[in-house]
Amino acid sequence: MTLRLASVDDVETLFDIRCSVTENHQSRDELAGLGITVESVGEMVASGDYVTTIAEIGGQPVGFSMAQISEGYVFACFVRPGCHGQGVGGALMAAAEEGLQRAGVKEAWLSTGEEEHFRAPGFYRHLGWVDSGHLEDGQIRFTKRLSW
Repeated sequence: MTLRLASVDDVETLFDIRCSVTENHQSRDELAGLGITVESVGEMVASGDYVTTIAEIGGQPVGFSMAQISEGYVFACFVRPGCHGQGVGGALMAAAEEGLQRAGVKEAWLSTGEEEHFRAPGFYRHLGWVDSGHLEDGQIRFTKRLSW
């Protein structure tokens, strides 16, 4: 597996991966309804305020993470369903955390659903993230201290 920083040219790949997941699945139309479009994500990647990393296996993109520096927020971490259990998600989360830490973020946060079939909460706990309550939309808020 190799990791690389994403560029604006990778935005379609990010959407392909995001829309391929079975847990927390959202279509492009659903994402657009939330304001998450190819254009908006392209602007995010180009802004310099996001650390966006793509994981590849055999030259094929299999996952990505995206973290917003100014907010200390891990916006996304998604892995293609056929690539679970290979360390891709952990490597992508480590890349997001390291990028935020290098930028001076001391504590990061993320949010995820807590539906019974979602594995994400357990995954984040396994990586040292701490459940710090719920957001207004019902999502679990996790935090992690990156530096002291």
